[in-house]
Amino acid sequence: MARKGLSQLFSRKAIDGKPEIAEVHPGAAIPGGEVEIRGSNFSFNGYGRPRVTFGDVEAPVVISSDTFVIARVPDGATSGQVTVNTGAYRSNPFEFEVGVPIAENLHPVANPALDSEGNIFATFSGSRGQKVPVSIYRIDLNYSVKPFVSDIMNPSGMAFDPFGYLYVSSRHDGTVFRVSPTGAVTKHVEGMGIATGLAFDATGNLYVGDRSGTVFKISREKQIFVFATLEPSIAAYHLAFGPDSYLYVTGPTTSSFDAVHRISPAGGVETFYRGLGRPQGLAFDVEGNLYLAASLSGRKGIVRIAPDRRAELVISGAGLVGLAFTASRGLILASTNALYHLNFNVRGLPLLR
Repeated sequence: MARKGLSQLFSRKAIDGKPEIAEVHPGAAIPGGEVEIRGSNFSFNGYGRPRVTFGDVEAPVVISSDTFVIARVPDGATSGQVTVNTGAYRSNPFEFEVGVPIAENLHPVANPALDSEGNIFATFSGSRGQKVPVSIYRIDLNYSVKPFVSDIMNPSGMAFDPFGYLYVSSRHDGTVFRVSPTGAVTKHVEGMGIATGLAFDATGNLYVGDRSGTVFKISREKQIFVFATLEPSIAAYHLAFGPDSYLYVTGPTTSSFDAVHRISPAGGVETFYRGLGRPQGLAFDVEGNLYLAASLSGRKGIVRIAPDRRAELVISGAGLVGLAFTASRGLILASTNALYHLNFNVRGLPLLR
């Protein structure tokens, strides 16, 4: 009886000691992103650091305790199940989304752009004044990457108009170019300072951000107005219109307490949210949530800011500079040298409404 009782006690302890994942945050990442795994029994019986796997691929463990693990998503990982293995037991599986690389050897400095058919456009921007063989690449629905434009130096921001023409800013000479669906390039306007961010409003006016903080408004007749002026230390590097018809602006600095600014239809500037590191490309969903590439409390990736201004890291990943929603509830994420596709199940706000 005593021997049976000990066996039952050991069995209960073994079951009680099985690692249990309660939460993985954020629930999505690109390879190299770091995620927090919270739960219990992650160091069962002194086995030291647990093994964390994304599918069948083992992940580097950065920090671990009995209830908390930070793991780095490894190259080769795909969407599926995360598990924690203590050597004696494997945890319950937890669903997790991983972005898939779709194009490499690029140099985006802002959001990618998508046309009405779902083709993706990304830049090879290069360093200031650098002439590269291909300025803009086109990635089709099969993720085939082909040269699209070779005549624009330092392409930065991109935006489509309702007629399928792609507008591209050049921070080299302050020109905004107009690119036809076949890739023919013409100059649209010049003299935009260090032209970076681009966005269209609902009536077809084009807004151009200058790295020194000026935002220009260009009418459909090519009349140019100064729409707003931010402080000289704030670059209007990235632009996006929200569902409230305000223009949202970011520009990365060396500060860890940068802000998202927004500009009213009358040109009034206010701070929407402060407390981000290097905020860059931004986009909205249909619920009015703002998504942008930035770091929050030292954690890098895609940050979501709700209309009530609560912020949360929702995708982990280093080196992200921009994003764009797809029509199929996915995201195209741009890093400093690649594009990724991520299943996200969020409907993006149409850029032209």
